[in-house]
Amino acid sequence: MAHVNSLAERLGHSADTRLVILSCDDLGSSHASNMGVFEAIHTGAATCASLMVPAPWACHAANNVLPDDDIGVHLTLNAEHSCYRWGPITHSPSLLSGEGGFPRSLTDLWEHADQAEVLRELRAQIERAMAWGVDVTHLAPHLSAITLRPEFFDVYLELAQEYRLPIRLPSTVSAAQAGFPFRQLAADEGVIFPDHFDNDWRAGSRVRVFDAIASLQPGVTEIHIQPAIDTPEVRAFAGPDADGWIADLALVTSDELRTALADSGAVMIGFRDLRSLMRA
Repeated sequence: MAHVNSLAERLGHSADTRLVILSCDDLGSSHASNMGVFEAIHTGAATCASLMVPAPWACHAANNVLPDDDIGVHLTLNAEHSCYRWGPITHSPSLLSGEGGFPRSLTDLWEHADQAEVLRELRAQIERAMAWGVDVTHLAPHLSAITLRPEFFDVYLELAQEYRLPIRLPSTVSAAQAGFPFRQLAADEGVIFPDHFDNDWRAGSRVRVFDAIASLQPGVTEIHIQPAIDTPEVRAFAGPDADGWIADLALVTSDELRTALADSGAVMIGFRDLRSLMRA
């Protein structure tokens, strides 16, 4: 059987090279997140971020993106905070909760969401980011909402193919656990995604980040953080989670993290590298 080049080899590296994408989630969710994410990618160790288009501070984020910034769309169908709401940018009744805006929980979303409305809404989020002037580099679903449900995963793959964009897929969830071979389905369609990604969404990334660096495998590893500056507003709407986000900003701008990455021998890349490969 012919040798199939690994993702690292297709990116121009040897098969045993360890490449790292250090990504920031939730750009656009708040002013504190915007300031934290831009600090993380402009002066910290982060290499890319993803924009929550329906969130209240998304336009502000888009207006402050620099030409070289590696920015994806954080496909959003949930508003998880109790008193801080956002909702669909299209007419999508099945995507609304009873309290206004998107549902808070994934269970509520999955019970009511219409597949056609999900596709229309998420396409509109990508189109709005592009209309704002963002050179979209990848897709990464908020809270993995469309990753592990077959009917919504079809939407994810359709959008990835339509816009020729790489995607985020977990490697810590097996096909058996998900109930369908999501990674194989994406690969079969020519959609590119990092080899390794831990979809642990708990606030505060320090332990997870250093564990990931210490155990890097050959190939592309995406490590995500959620940096934010410390403001009264972020503490008011996020509660105890705010401490973790503020700590993420301290982590990503620290010499300790830069040293750990350098000592690991990792090659730092962004999703733009994967997009170039997918469009080649």
